[in-house]
Amino acid sequence: MYQLILSLHLVAVMTWFAALFFLPRLFVYHAQARDHGDEQAVGYFQLMERRLYKGIMLPAMIAVIVLGGLLVYLVPSVMSNGSFHVKLLLVAFLIGYHHVCLAYLKRFAATQCHKSAAFFKAFNGIPIVLLLAIVLLVVFQPF
Repeated sequence: MYQLILSLHLVAVMTWFAALFFLPRLFVYHAQARDHGDEQAVGYFQLMERRLYKGIMLPAMIAVIVLGGLLVYLVPSVMSNGSFHVKLLLVAFLIGYHHVCLAYLKRFAATQCHKSAAFFKAFNGIPIVLLLAIVLLVVFQPF
């Protein structure tokens, strides 16, 4: 049972990260379309952002949390590993990033987001750094 839950957890993590990488990229395109006055493209990006968030990103995050919790329940000794606690902290940052993405999605939908495409290009780098740190923690377990 553990291997099945772990496999599903890993798939959920990959799906969540794919969405965490793609939604800010949509924000880049959305900001560019807004700045060029292309209302048709703006509407398209709003639709895509909403579908990505509600249909993929949110369910994947929930699956990551639930399946991760089940893994800890099945192997509670993992809680004695210091690297695991650092990983949990980084996951908490990811959850925060996820919710910041939602805030930007809502601001774009209300035409109240004035951040530039360059801002969102930089913003898109945050989950890359967190992914790298989490993978290194899991593989090397330095603490």
